[in-house]
Amino acid sequence: MGNLRGHVVYGAGFTLIGIWHLINHSKLHTLNPTSYTAPTWFPTSPIKFLELYFIMSASTAAAFMDLSIGLRRHHPFSPDGTIPSSHLHSFEHSIIALSLFAYALFTLLLEKTPQSPATARRGLSNAAAAVALAVELLVFHLHSADRTGVEGQYHLLLQAVIAASLAAAALSGAGCDRSLAVAYVKSVGIFFQGVWLVVMGFMLWTPRLVFLGCFMNWENGSSFVVRCEGEEALMRARSLVNIQFCLLLVGVNVVALLIYMIVFKIYSNKNVSNDFRVFGGMEMEILDK
Repeated sequence: MGNLRGHVVYGAGFTLIGIWHLINHSKLHTLNPTSYTAPTWFPTSPIKFLELYFIMSASTAAAFMDLSIGLRRHHPFSPDGTIPSSHLHSFEHSIIALSLFAYALFTLLLEKTPQSPATARRGLSNAAAAVALAVELLVFHLHSADRTGVEGQYHLLLQAVIAASLAAAALSGAGCDRSLAVAYVKSVGIFFQGVWLVVMGFMLWTPRLVFLGCFMNWENGSSFVVRCEGEEALMRARSLVNIQFCLLLVGVNVVALLIYMIVFKIYSNKNVSNDFRVFGGMEMEILDK
């Protein structure tokens, strides 16, 4: 993930999942507001587990990119079998991909065990999602890359978004899965993570977008790091990062609310039972029992 391509790929994945969840939570709540229960994932037709397959395949590709394609020798180890310091960030990023893969795989296995109670499957899936988000938060908090400069400010703000998503996932798993607000915070958090990662990629690895008074410096023989010429330039850059974050947060929230309003307008006057059966998949089977 330590380059423009990596951040954009990771960010695009989070953005797609976040928007997908926003649309489906809005639709599910609109069609059946009184018995709404937020699922951890949403089935599709004709491939029911497409979302989980997407997460697993994207995580695998991301880990492969971090540990092979993105490295100069196309493998993460030194000739003596040790891990070079310059490759530590690749392992850290791949751990995030591994945690997401584990969540999707565990959820898939749960759903293929229909004899287990639906509430148990949903609760355990939420727990797995919370663990994946906790791993992501821990990795970024203890990141071996620059944590004091401009990149560090981007990572600090990213941690706040991950923490909000983690809190929402924990609340959902603890019995608040009937709250649309909790589901929306989680979905918006995932959506915003994706947007913020894409912005990070462009702002930190595009020379024309580097803040005034800062420059891209090649370090550790592995990647560029944005450095600033002095304390004043660094403080200015951090302030601009904060402004970016706040503006994007407002923008993402507006998009999320617009998604709800549009979906509500489309489905509010439709036949609840028929539309919900077409959409519901897994959740409709639960409600029918």
